Amino acid sequence: MPVNRSARSGFLRRGIAVVAALPLLTLAACGYGSDSAKSDSPKQKVAAGSKKIDGLDSVKIGYFGNLTHATALVGREQGLFQKELGATKADYATFNAGPSEIEAINSGSIDIGWIGPSPAINGYTKSNGTNLKIIGGSASGGVKLVVNPKKIKSLKDVKGKKIATPQLGNTQDVAFLNWVADQGWKVDAESGKGDVTVVRTDNKITPDAYKAGSIDGAWVPEPTASKLVAEGAKVLLDESTLWPDKKFVITNIIVRQAFLKEHPKAVEAVLKASVEANKWINANPAEAKAAANKQLEADSGKALKPNVLDPAWSSIQFTNDPLASTLNTEAAHAVKAGLLKKPNLNGIYDLTILNQVLKAEGESTVSAAGLGTS
Repeated sequence: MPVNRSARSGFLRRGIAVVAALPLLTLAACGYGSDSAKSDSPKQKVAAGSKKIDGLDSVKIGYFGNLTHATALVGREQGLFQKELGATKADYATFNAGPSEIEAINSGSIDIGWIGPSPAINGYTKSNGTNLKIIGGSASGGVKLVVNPKKIKSLKDVKGKKIATPQLGNTQDVAFLNWVADQGWKVDAESGKGDVTVVRTDNKITPDAYKAGSIDGAWVPEPTASKLVAEGAKVLLDESTLWPDKKFVITNIIVRQAFLKEHPKAVEAVLKASVEANKWINANPAEAKAAANKQLEADSGKALKPNVLDPAWSSIQFTNDPLASTLNTEAAHAVKAGLLKKPNLNGIYDLTILNQVLKAEGESTVSAAGLGTS
């Protein structure tokens, strides 16, 4: 198996350890299920007289309640997926963690999903390249190291402190472990103990952990980073500054391989909606930000306040480019951390349909960086 035995349980673990100082906090489950009925608006209804695609009653789409998944949030809120799917119903499921979404792909509970690079890499390698394909990009950036300014005033002060990441082996956890190693510090990846203590904490409770003083900072995606800043934390490092051109993949679009083979027209419809969503987001940032926040409120019952939403949104770039070369680098970081054996990522991408859609829209095609389906 591509994943080390010691790390395997961490990659699949859905219950994330909560720091002992927070015994009264309840960890939100990483489970999943259809939530299509709870936030449907007229824009999301099946249009009268429309036809089914590929004879399908529905297409099941998954995403996270993060702003880094705003392409999916906006596509849903604006009814773009439903518009392109015609009489085939767009069903949705929301997730809190990558491993649960990979399980949903594997079981057929979802067909297409927005997800971070690390779980996509892990899911692909664990199945020996048989379960999923990355079929498009969605977002870059939106990850920051935020810290308690009373305890940490410079990057060197991070040594000896307690820093939260969302989950063992997730995208931000791998990035932080790699950064720590680049500083010359030692941390055991599995336990999180060493020159820095890595505290794996669900994003939903990280702000409470920070307020309680149980962590000194966090390497987290938006909007969690900006939620911490609203509690008095300071941005010490924006991960984008560590990458060439300040671009790195934070969200991909994946599909079940069987679904891609059997229903390419449905996949094309979802990708058309995704491209349309990104185009609208980039042309109408204020309206798109409001739409994403409206969908977050529909999904979670709570909208983001402006002092969180505004800085979070401004740090994310929305792109159809999967930034494939950075995926390879992120895989190398996981290997370096001891969380993954050197993976064979050949064929992880199939950008054929996406590039057809982009050509039809008069936009530039994107590259798989040598990792595409031949």
